[in-house]
Amino acid sequence: MSTTPTAPETGPQPRADAPVPPPGVGLPAAPATAAELARVAADRAAGQLAPPAPVRLHDVVPAPAQVRPDPTGDFTLPPDAVLRVSAAGRHVAEQLAAWLRPATGFPLPVTDHAEPGPDAPLTLTLSPAPPARAGDAPADGSPAGDAGPADRVALGEEGYRLDVTATGVRITADTPAGLFHGAQTLRQLLPPAIESVTPVAERWAVPGGIIVDRPRFPYRGAMLDVARHFFGVEEVLRVVDHLARYKLNHLHLHLTDDQGWRIAVDSWPRLAEVGGATGVGGGPGGWYTPDDYRRIVAYAARRHVTVVPEIDLPGHTNAALVAYPELAPGKTAPPPYTGTDVGFSFVDPTDERTYAFVADVFGELAALTPGPWLHLGGDEAFKVPAERYRAFVERAQTLVAATGKTVVGWHQLAPAAHVDGRVLQWWGTNGDDPGTADAVRRGARLILSPGNHAYLDMKYAPDTPIGHDWAGLVDVRRAYDWDPGSHVHGVPVEAVLGVEAPLWTESVTTRAEIEFMMFPRLPAVAELGWSPRSTHDWAGFRERLAGHGPRWTAAGITFHPSPEIPWPHSATAGIPRQPAHGHTDTVA
Repeated sequence: MSTTPTAPETGPQPRADAPVPPPGVGLPAAPATAAELARVAADRAAGQLAPPAPVRLHDVVPAPAQVRPDPTGDFTLPPDAVLRVSAAGRHVAEQLAAWLRPATGFPLPVTDHAEPGPDAPLTLTLSPAPPARAGDAPADGSPAGDAGPADRVALGEEGYRLDVTATGVRITADTPAGLFHGAQTLRQLLPPAIESVTPVAERWAVPGGIIVDRPRFPYRGAMLDVARHFFGVEEVLRVVDHLARYKLNHLHLHLTDDQGWRIAVDSWPRLAEVGGATGVGGGPGGWYTPDDYRRIVAYAARRHVTVVPEIDLPGHTNAALVAYPELAPGKTAPPPYTGTDVGFSFVDPTDERTYAFVADVFGELAALTPGPWLHLGGDEAFKVPAERYRAFVERAQTLVAATGKTVVGWHQLAPAAHVDGRVLQWWGTNGDDPGTADAVRRGARLILSPGNHAYLDMKYAPDTPIGHDWAGLVDVRRAYDWDPGSHVHGVPVEAVLGVEAPLWTESVTTRAEIEFMMFPRLPAVAELGWSPRSTHDWAGFRERLAGHGPRWTAAGITFHPSPEIPWPHSATAGIPRQPAHGHTDTVA
């Protein structure tokens, strides 16, 4: 993008070197009156005298598949802008307008219009992309950057095209999800102050050009552990917004563990009433009612995020055993557990009552969950003999599949027999894992969550006030510099469903602490899941990420002031501190 303002013209005539608008973006209609002529002249003169947009087209996170800047095409949002949308995309348009209204103070009415005219400054349309032609750029956007016919890339289920000219912005997609991702990109291309909750005096400029974009992997997610410390519905909804902002499309909720059971089950009521009453450190506990869970699922769905619920079995079950001692191997209730050790508890794999419990719990959870996945857990069942563990998992997998859902489990499930569609979530720290590679050869797919790259509960540095270091220190570069497509030896990229960044909460107790551990690493993992491998570049990423600090500050999002990132002075990070009495707060 040019950094030198264009000299003003003497009249309303277009510049001789002005580019021809890309397909789908028309020229302004010929003015019919002197008043309209004057308005067009004033608009063009204002654009020619204005400085370049403060954000560059390449500054988006995750990096788009293809970017074609046009320094002459910067667009400035006017106060009387109307957002026109095809009927099927109206909900996305309403969300975009809701993001932009607080900071701009503009009314931004949303109008249904099947074929918006050239006078519409903001347009969202759902329509198929032009078919690819021989010699066009591949559908995944490789090679990325300015090369290739950007207007001919197939968009798919989540892709979008964004066209910005001096007269307007158009987002085109095949699906509402693609339209939503395009709207998130437009949000990032506006000045950082767009995240303010109160009106700001600002020129709301968008850099000119074309972006054509689609994800590398279909599964891109994060996990929130609500079992060690319970987080209420509002905190979970805020996490959903964080995921959606960076085009992550799955929220994995770790609902049960030794310290607490967090989802009500009508057929086993004591699971929540008794098992949900505790938490790490003796906290107050808590759980979600079916209506709470439905609210989370519906809120996420409106943001094109799928909820993946986890009931961890056969281990990590102390809270369930406190509630129902008949599930314990010795049929005796253990005391409630508020510590952080793992591997000591398990349900009785030899008792038929256990399998009735599994069928009931997953049956009710499946009925509440519209998404395709149910997570079975399966990790760290250290006290269950290997053969009994395998027999339990194989039967439990069948019970989950009987609900019509697809089984997801931690990669410890690998030795068990394959069931159709099974997905293993790999959380190792060494990519040499023959057992997992064998499960893939038998039909399993992988979600990559390497502990030493993607675990958001790892400390950034030795002095990070919360978190763990068993997988090492995970700074932003370590979170970014790995390739999900080749990370596990012997696993082809075609078997990789995607990536997920888990946040375990043994030491995380507040919303501010959740955000501190998520940001700035969450966008790094999001880029690995979304962007073509050809865009991977640490130097470029750290520069793009730096521009998001002021956005987080404006939005009130706490983040770690990583010294690896050249934050602008307008970015103010929050650092959570844990006083001796256990209460937490955030200090700027």
